[in-house]
Amino acid sequence: MADRIVGRPPKAEAEPQALTLNEAIARSHAILDRVLAAFPIIRTVGLFSGGNDSVIVNHLFRHRVDAIAHVNTGTGIPETTQHVRDVVAAWGLTLHELHPKHSYRDLVLGNILSTRGKNIGRPVWKGFPGPAGHSVMYRRLKDEPLQRLRGQLVGRQGRSRNVVYLGGMRWAETDRRFRNAEEVDREGALIWVSPIVHWTNSHMREYRARHRCELPHEHAEHRLCTPGSLPLNEVTVHLHMSGECLCGAFAKPGELDEIEFFYPHATQPLRELENEAKAAGLDACKWGQRPPGGRRRAAGRLCGKCEAIDGQADLLAEWRDTGLITPNQFDTFTRPEAA
Repeated sequence: MADRIVGRPPKAEAEPQALTLNEAIARSHAILDRVLAAFPIIRTVGLFSGGNDSVIVNHLFRHRVDAIAHVNTGTGIPETTQHVRDVVAAWGLTLHELHPKHSYRDLVLGNILSTRGKNIGRPVWKGFPGPAGHSVMYRRLKDEPLQRLRGQLVGRQGRSRNVVYLGGMRWAETDRRFRNAEEVDREGALIWVSPIVHWTNSHMREYRARHRCELPHEHAEHRLCTPGSLPLNEVTVHLHMSGECLCGAFAKPGELDEIEFFYPHATQPLRELENEAKAAGLDACKWGQRPPGGRRRAAGRLCGKCEAIDGQADLLAEWRDTGLITPNQFDTFTRPEAA
């Protein structure tokens, strides 16, 4: 049956129409077709976190992308990264497994020093991040590796050639996505495309039912029982998230304990880092802590499930007053999210 987004997203080109799944799929391909016709494209790359939305967009476009990119943040659950490796290999595609230049551990311990502006020689961050630190973690752990890949693919061709990143952002995903997601968002020589942005939760369920193997037999690894099967990441079954990034900036109460129940090997480094941070005398020495006060912060472009929780601290004012960041940086970090 046809389904539609309730309301009109601010960045939608028109009022969303009721679409069957087949119509929604056709529109998704039309979005990419429009971009390929409008810009000189050097590569089309699918962004695959290992989560439920990203697996659908990459399954849908696996015959149209040149490669898949996965950001291995170094903080995530290893099973998710292995899932991505296995699935991309089964699809016969090239995988760009990206790594941040600076580790999460060094960011938390304040070992990464600024190399520009008035803060030269000062830590770019110190302590486990709450909402105020999410923008730093997002830029350092996710955005920087993707920008570096864009530079490698484009080389010296600059704006004469563009790279398309296909992501799984959807208006129906969260309130923030409803306000800010758009079909096409150009950033210099990088074009962010969200081809399933108009899909409803019903469309997602129907696509999974249509393509995921549910036959009463012993399933192949990742449920890749046939060439067209939709993969399944066991991490999403256990945790209802991909777990590819555990920076903890928007952690829910008890989240680390929940992850530890299923994947203790993934949380052990975080527990050890808590001890290091405490021994170093850092105030923010606990993963996912929620000090009193604070303000709502925007999540990064690729952090679809990251949402601020009231009661988490914003330490930026204190850092501005002590000279850890400049007033201009404070204004940038605390600028209200664009409506």
